[in-house]
Amino acid sequence: MEDNPEKNSLRNLLLEKRDGTSFDLMKIASDKISKKLKKIRVFRDAQKIGAYYPIGSEVSTQDIIQELLSNGKEVFLPRVSGEDMDFKKISDFSSLESGSFDIMEPKIECETENDLDVILVPTVGITPKGVRLGYGHGFYDRFLANHKTSSISLTLEKQVVKNIPKSDHDMLIDWVVTEDRIIETQR
Repeated sequence: MEDNPEKNSLRNLLLEKRDGTSFDLMKIASDKISKKLKKIRVFRDAQKIGAYYPIGSEVSTQDIIQELLSNGKEVFLPRVSGEDMDFKKISDFSSLESGSFDIMEPKIECETENDLDVILVPTVGITPKGVRLGYGHGFYDRFLANHKTSSISLTLEKQVVKNIPKSDHDMLIDWVVTEDRIIETQR
């Protein structure tokens, strides 16, 4: 866990804000985000897609994952091992088990594939320029630093903030999708 008081304070504030979102509002926002996500060409054209299984008040991805699988796309979810994270292929939700941090992750025997076309990244907060605030463990930053892939943050509009202190190891996210808009960060 990183020890940056400014980031920790912002993380706690944003998590508190997101956790206060009602289940119904979260469902509506997740549906809108899912529809907007399909407008991004790099996502639509992708064959190998990294996703995540949501925890707590994260944007729901189960419907997105199910639709991708139904459309014949290859779907990969992260599995944490020590300091690293690998993406493993799933065929359906029965390929998952409770893993690190009580997050549903692919079973160990699932095929590993880190050469993905695009990955969906869970986000606590993000700037319009793509500086992302995660949970502070650095798994996604390390993965993105070592693998060239497009990244898309799925987040609520209220999690988009003007400024997040950027550390040297922080990787920028290419796209931000909220219930209200799509931001291409590298423009």
